[in-house]
Amino acid sequence: MSVEVGTQLPPVTVHVTREQLVRYAGASGDFNPIHWNERFAKEVGLPDVISHGMLTMALAGRIVTDWLGDPGKLLEYYVRFTRPVVVPDDAEGALVEFTAKVAEVRDNGTARVDITAKFDGKTVLGKAQTVVRL
Repeated sequence: MSVEVGTQLPPVTVHVTREQLVRYAGASGDFNPIHWNERFAKEVGLPDVISHGMLTMALAGRIVTDWLGDPGKLLEYYVRFTRPVVVPDDAEGALVEFTAKVAEVRDNGTARVDITAKFDGKTVLGKAQTVVRL
């Protein structure tokens, strides 16, 4: 794979729904009511039910693994959770947009790819970076 600094990965757009939150809770064991109970989420100061941070992180990682074609080439992955993804109770859910670009190509056959994740026009993951084997 020939890659240069600045290479843009194909964007990924995902609709996060309440159904996905329930499925993710079952798979992860994270049944925190902020992810499924609107009343509770609002009582603790959130605008509504929010996506699991780790679900958002996993969805963001797809932009890189889809591009690589082999998830085993993803060597490292870091993010900071900066803003929640608020998931409405409707069929469409929350639209989250992911973009990424190659930020560094290293002599050892690896590269750093930076990911941007946006919901409602605002970044939801800070310093989202991966290291991949090319």
